[in-house]
Amino acid sequence: MAKKYGKKKNDIVKEAKNHIASLFEKAKFEAGTRHWLANRYVTLARKVAMKFKIHMTREQKRLFCPHCYRFLLPGKNLRVRVHEHRLIYYCLDCKKFWRKPLDKKKKKIN
Repeated sequence: MAKKYGKKKNDIVKEAKNHIASLFEKAKFEAGTRHWLANRYVTLARKVAMKFKIHMTREQKRLFCPHCYRFLLPGKNLRVRVHEHRLIYYCLDCKKFWRKPLDKKKKKIN
C-alpha cells in the first residue's frame, strides 16, 4: 500500500483559517487609503473559504456586504442605525440593507 505524502486535512484547514484571518487584517489596514485593495482581500478570503469549505466567523462575516461583497467601513460606505431592537446595516455601494437583532438578554441597570 502506498503512503500518502503531504499534509493532513486538519493542517490544511488550520492554514486556510489563518490565511483568511490575515487577509481580513490586511483589509482592515488598507480600508482607509486603498479601498479597492481591501475589497480584493475580501474576495480572496471568500474564495479560500469556499475552496476549503470553511465557515467564516461572525465577526468576519460582518466586515463585508452580503450582497456586493465589498469591505465595509462605517462612515465611508456603511450606514448603521438602531431601530426597534434591531441594527440596520445599509451598504452605500449597492444600496441594499440587512437587519441584525440586538441582544435581548442585556437588561437596564437602575
